[in-house]
Amino acid sequence: MDWHLLGLSFITVFLSELGDKSQLAAIALSGRSNSPRAVFFGAAGALLLTSLLGSLAGGAVAELLPTRVLKAIAALGFAILAARLLLFNNEPSADSEQTP
Repeated sequence: MDWHLLGLSFITVFLSELGDKSQLAAIALSGRSNSPRAVFFGAAGALLLTSLLGSLAGGAVAELLPTRVLKAIAALGFAILAARLLLFNNEPSADSEQTP
């Protein structure tokens, strides 16, 4: 096992998940629940399952498509997101409060 990759993956995901909506939901559920252990194990199990599914899907896609194609798809996706944020984010959303 590549321990460096394991540690790097753990630190990256741990830091990115701090303050995430799932963590806040687990805090809210455990505060109202009579069994905070059940909330912990349910949240931990869900995170493990989604991480497993994401890893399996990523590995399958990496086996099917060449690295160059994956990088091009990722670059195109980020370019579309950037253009959308820069060009089409001037309109207020329906959820935002309207100030007179």
